[in-house]
Amino acid sequence: MKALVIAEHNNRDLKPSTLNTISAALKLNGDVHVLVAGQDVGSVIKSVSKIDSISRVLFCDDEIYKNFLAENFSDLILGIAKNYTHIMMPSSTFGKNIMPRVAASLDVPQISDIISVEDHETFKRPIYAGNAIATVKCMAPIKIITVRGTAFSLAEVSNGNVETEELSAGTDSGKTIFTKQDLSKSDRPELTSAKIIISGGRGMQNGENFKMLEKIADKLGAAIGASRAAVDAGFVPNDWQVGQTGKIVAPDLYIAVGISGAIQHLAGIKDSKIIVAINKDEEAPIFQIADYGLVADLFQVLPELSEKL
Repeated sequence: MKALVIAEHNNRDLKPSTLNTISAALKLNGDVHVLVAGQDVGSVIKSVSKIDSISRVLFCDDEIYKNFLAENFSDLILGIAKNYTHIMMPSSTFGKNIMPRVAASLDVPQISDIISVEDHETFKRPIYAGNAIATVKCMAPIKIITVRGTAFSLAEVSNGNVETEELSAGTDSGKTIFTKQDLSKSDRPELTSAKIIISGGRGMQNGENFKMLEKIADKLGAAIGASRAAVDAGFVPNDWQVGQTGKIVAPDLYIAVGISGAIQHLAGIKDSKIIVAINKDEEAPIFQIADYGLVADLFQVLPELSEKL
C-alpha cells in the first residue's frame, strides 16, 4: 500500500490540516508520499521534508499551480494516481474543490470527511450532521479520501531530511482563469487551528455587539467565530461561520455566546475539548453538550468577563 497526501498551503506556509491528513495516512501502515504543488514553494517543501514519518516529498513548482485551480491540480494528481492505493486531502474548501474531480476522472467513489481509519479498505465518517457514524468499506483500486482534520493528531515535524522528487508540470487546461482573490486579514489565529475560540450567535443582536467578543478574544489570544444565524443576519463575514456548513473546529476551549445550538452548529464544535455556553435561555440545546453553562444575560456577563481577564 502506498498513500499520496496532497499538501494544502498558501505557497509559503504549510496548513496544519495537511499534518492531520498525514497522520490519517500513516494509519494505513504503508508508505506515505506528500505532493506539494504551487509557485515558489521552496519553504513548503522544506517544512514537509522535515516529517520523518513520510517516505518521499513530490513537488511541482510552476506558475500554473500558483492559484490552485482545480482543473490544473487534478490533472497533475491524475498523472501519478496509478502509483497509489490511496489519495488523501484535507476536508477543506481546497480538498472539496479538487477531490470530486479526481474521483470522477478515475471512475471511483470518493470517501468524504473520514474521522477514523479502521483498515486499508474501511473508514468511519459522520452522517446526519454528526448524529450517526457510518462505517464505509471501499473496494476501489484507488481510494479517494478527504480527511476531517480535527479527528486526527498533527504529524510530528522533526529535523528530518526526507527524499524529494520533482515532477514535470502539465499544461494549463485553459478551462478556468484566475481573476482575483479577496482575503480577510486578521492578527488573530485562524479558526480551524485556534486553541481558543469565542463565537457569537443571533443573541448578539447586531454586528456592533461583536466588538465585545473581540475585546475578550484579544485578551485570550482567541479566534472569533459565529453561528450560521449570525452570519445569515449579516452581523459578521461568512468566513467566521462555525458548523457543519461552515468550519469544523476542535479547539481546547470553545466559548459559545448567545448561540442556541442548532444541530449543524453542534456538529461543527463537538470535538472541542471544553465547551462553555452563555445563554439566557436555560432550555437552549447548546447546554446539552456544554461542559460548563452559564444561564445569564450576555450583555451583563461579557463586560464583567472582559474586566476580570
